[in-house]
Amino acid sequence: MNIIIYTKTGCPWCIGALTYLREEGIPFEERNVTENQTFFDEMIAKSNQSKAPTLDIEGEIFGDVGKEEIEVILRDKGIVK
Repeated sequence: MNIIIYTKTGCPWCIGALTYLREEGIPFEERNVTENQTFFDEMIAKSNQSKAPTLDIEGEIFGDVGKEEIEVILRDKGIVK
């Protein structure tokens, strides 16, 4: 399962999402859009918006999602129980 999470420095929702993924032991790649313009442009191209956290799960995009939404998405996909 390939999961990319686009984050912004200091974003409390991003911190919560990252903490959740780490606590659940879910492998992911973090792409900080504050520190990397290429990642920011990529996130906008994929999601048509500039809010973070944004999740890319195997090419399926979930924009502006917090921990609670991520938990539901991953449960629906059978990644967590």
